[in-house]
Amino acid sequence: MPPLPPLLGARRAPTDPSGETAQDDSGAFDAALDDAELHTARAAMAQGRRQAARALLVHTGDDWDRRGHRLTVLAQDPYAAAWANDWLAAEPGSADATALLALARVHRALRGKEEPDGAREACDTAAALAPADPTPWLGRMLLARALGPERELLDAFTELRRRHPEHHHAHHLLIARLAERPAGGRAESHEVYDLAELAAGEAPADSPLAVLPVVAYAERYRVLAATGLAPADPAASRHWSGPRARRILRACFDWWLEWEHDEHPRRHIDLNHLAFALTCAGRPAEAAVLFQRIGEHATPAPWTYTHLDPRAAFHAARTRALGQ
Repeated sequence: MPPLPPLLGARRAPTDPSGETAQDDSGAFDAALDDAELHTARAAMAQGRRQAARALLVHTGDDWDRRGHRLTVLAQDPYAAAWANDWLAAEPGSADATALLALARVHRALRGKEEPDGAREACDTAAALAPADPTPWLGRMLLARALGPERELLDAFTELRRRHPEHHHAHHLLIARLAERPAGGRAESHEVYDLAELAAGEAPADSPLAVLPVVAYAERYRVLAATGLAPADPAASRHWSGPRARRILRACFDWWLEWEHDEHPRRHIDLNHLAFALTCAGRPAEAAVLFQRIGEHATPAPWTYTHLDPRAAFHAARTRALGQ
């Protein structure tokens, strides 16, 4: 991937600063998605039984996307930092415990519970302890996405991509930020689309980064709707009807139909983005297939981009697509 152009200080539209699927008060969303082992470990940890989470991270190994997903979800527990400190007291130098502590402190900083510099230092400590692990750099990206400075996001992405070039969560965070840069020229010529297509084209054929161009269109729509440059009703917007958008939607949907590796830990995030885009483009038959696969694993993004109540937006779109 070529060097990214300098950040231009675009006006930031409201978004989830962590880039994560977070559980809301109604319980409608769950960041763990369909990871049954993660559900079990998280529930045990909440009850003070920590061995399951420890075993889960050991078992995950260097499946970096899954490791990042699981650590990020476990780190959202309010007591994760305290538990990680206890773990380190029992096993000094544990890379898993250090990474969990780093991500837990990141989420504490995102909630305003501690200073970001302390979370950055924790990520740096984890990165030094396990140089091949991209997850501490994911923590740095989460902080930079929400709290800046903006250049920090690009620097962390460079380090992360050096360790895992197809890191799913990292690319989503990057695309969300680049979508906020000012546009120039024609409506479908924004740089975020070019970068997303480049990343998708450079990834292996079975990589879910194939759906990244759709994510870029959704993120750009978020920015346009939030700044009043696009109507809040996607049906009244031409954002999804241009030739590039139609080509991307067709290619990504066709790729998904042929995808044979349907076990990626964050695949439901891609499915939600693709269902959202097809809904916005007025293609309910194709969206219906995706809603059936999503089941109850809805994610706040991108449904928050058109509605203050993403749960209502998701269910309304699904009902229309399935003809119920």
